[in-house]
Amino acid sequence: MSVCFTTLEAAAKGGLYPKRPRLKHSAQPKDYCATTMKASQFTISTLKEKPSDAEIASHQLLVQGGFIKKLASGIYSWMPLGLRVLRKIEQIVREEMDRSGAQELLMPVTQPSELWKESGRWQMYDEGLLLKFKDRHDRDFCFGPTHEEVITDIARNELRSHKQLPVNYYQIQTKFRDETRPRFGVLRAREFIMKDAYSFHADLESLQSTFDQMYTTYQRILTRMRLDFRAVEADSGSIGGSASTEFHVLAESGEDLIAFSSDGEYAANIELAEAITPAREDEPEKPIESIDTPNQKTIQSVVDHLSVDIKKTVKTLVVKGHQTPIVVLVLRGDHTLNALKAEKLEAVASPLTFADESEIKAVIGCGPGSIGPVGLNCPVIVDRAASVVSNFVCGANQDGVHWINANWGRDVIESPIADLRNIKSGDPAPTGAGFIEIKRGIEVGHIFQLGNKYSASMKASVLDAEGKALTMVMGCYGIGVSRLVGAAIEQNNDERGIIWPDTIAPFQVILIPINAHKSPAVQEAAEQLYKGLNDDGFEVLIDDRHQMRPGAKFADAELIGIPHRIVIGDRALANTEVEYTCRSSGETTLWPISQVPELLRSALDL
Repeated sequence: MSVCFTTLEAAAKGGLYPKRPRLKHSAQPKDYCATTMKASQFTISTLKEKPSDAEIASHQLLVQGGFIKKLASGIYSWMPLGLRVLRKIEQIVREEMDRSGAQELLMPVTQPSELWKESGRWQMYDEGLLLKFKDRHDRDFCFGPTHEEVITDIARNELRSHKQLPVNYYQIQTKFRDETRPRFGVLRAREFIMKDAYSFHADLESLQSTFDQMYTTYQRILTRMRLDFRAVEADSGSIGGSASTEFHVLAESGEDLIAFSSDGEYAANIELAEAITPAREDEPEKPIESIDTPNQKTIQSVVDHLSVDIKKTVKTLVVKGHQTPIVVLVLRGDHTLNALKAEKLEAVASPLTFADESEIKAVIGCGPGSIGPVGLNCPVIVDRAASVVSNFVCGANQDGVHWINANWGRDVIESPIADLRNIKSGDPAPTGAGFIEIKRGIEVGHIFQLGNKYSASMKASVLDAEGKALTMVMGCYGIGVSRLVGAAIEQNNDERGIIWPDTIAPFQVILIPINAHKSPAVQEAAEQLYKGLNDDGFEVLIDDRHQMRPGAKFADAELIGIPHRIVIGDRALANTEVEYTCRSSGETTLWPISQVPELLRSALDL
C-alpha cells in the first residue's frame, strides 16, 4: 500500500488527501461493505467493573470484555467478539488435524442409552456428570459428554476389513457434562466445545504410530497459538486405556500441578511423576528408645516437641485394604501421599479410603497420632524415601508415645517398598539428569491409547488377512477448544486486560481515529487506511464511535486485547505519520503512513 500527501501543508489543514492507489494484494480482497469491522456497528459490550462472581482472570476478562454472556450456571453464549476467537482456534485445530490425515465428521449431541449400556458406562461414567433424559416414547438418552460409544458404533458398521485400517475420525462438537460445581468460566463449564478424535487399528504398533502423530499434531496446534505448554505423562481416568499424555498450558491459576525436569527431558502430571529412591543414609545405628509425647498427634507437633529434623521422622497412614481390613503406608515426615499411586497398589482397596479411628484401634490398639511401623501385625508398604532413613522417629503404637532411633531391618521387619509420595521441587529427575521443577498448568488436551476397552464390549471387529474376526484397537485424542480460549487469557493478560497472541486475536489491528468527526484529514486518512488494510488481507477493527472519548477507546482496545493499535490524529498526520502501539510490549512508535502495511506485516507474529 502506498499513501502519501501532496504537501504537508495540505495534510495539516485537512484538505487535500489523495485517492488511494491500486493495491498489491497479499490476500484475497475482503468485502469492504461488510459492517462487522466498524466498532459502531459491531457488538462491543465492555463493562467498567469486573464481575464479582468471577474468580480468575480469564473468567473476569471474558465477561468484562463482552466475549461471553452467562445464560445459566456453567453455560455461556459466545458473543461476536468471543466467537471470532473461538473460530480461529477451531480453524487451527482443523488445519492441523486435516494435515495429520484425520477425517472430519460430526456426531449427534444426544446419544441413546443402549450404546452406553453396551460399553458398561451408563451407570459408571463419573456418576452425576451424565445428564440423562427421556424422549416422548420413554426411551433413555443422554447429552454427550464424550463420543467413544457413538464412534465405535460407526466403526463397527462402516469398517469391514483390516485393509481399511488405520483410520482416524475427528469432530469439533458441543459437549455437556453436568459438573457439580462449574467454576472459572469456560475453563470448567458444563457446556463446552471440544475436538475429539478416535482412531481404529489392527494392532498396537499401528496405534502407537497414530498416538505419536497426534502428539506431534497437538504440539503444532499449541505452538501455532503461541502458548507456553508442556506435554506430560498422565492417568487415563474414567476414559480408560493404557498410555496417556496430557497437554498443559502453564498458568498460576491452573488446577493441576505438573513436574518437569530442568533439562526439559521429563514431564508428568504430579499424580504420576515418579519419585526416585534417594541415597541411603550412612550413619551408625543408635539404640532405639521410647519417649513420651503427650498430646502430640501430628508430625509437626512431634518435631517441635522433640526438636528433631522432620526428615528424620516417618508418618504412618492407615487405609482400607483389598484383602485385609487395613494396610499401613509409611512416608517420610515431610512428604505427602500420592493418592493415585497408593490406589494402584494391589493390597490397597479402590477407591482409596482412609480407615477411621475405630478401625485403627481395633487392629493396632491406639489412635492415629501414635502409629508407627515397629511391631505391626498388618500389611505395611514403605515409600522409597522413607525406606532409606536411619535412626528415625515414629509412633510407638501406644497413645502419647513415640520411638526415637528406629531402624529398618533391626526394629522393623522388611516390608515392600513402593513409590507412594508426591514429587517435590528440587528432587532429582527420574531420568537421572536435572532436577524437578513444579508449576501449575491448565489441562487443554489429552491423548489416550484405549486398546480394546470399547471395541471389545461393543463387538467392533474387522476381518483380518485370513478372514477371521479381529477386534480393533482404538486411540482417543481430545482437545478443549473453548477451554483453550480461557487458557490463552490466563497466560496472556495484565492489569489492563487481555493480550491476545496474533494468531487467535479477534482482530489483528484496531484503528482509532482521534476526533475524526471534527477533522476531515483524520476522517479521510482513517477511512483510506482502513480500506487499504482490509484489501491487503489484514483483520481490522476501526473504532469509529464518535460519542466516545479517546481514553475510553484506548481502554476498550486494551481490555479486549487487540494486539496492534494504530492511532490517527492531526498532530502525527502533519508529518504524514500515525502512532503505532504494540499491546504486548506497550511500546509506541511513529510510523510513516505509507509504510503501515509493510511495518504491520513485519510486526505480526503469525
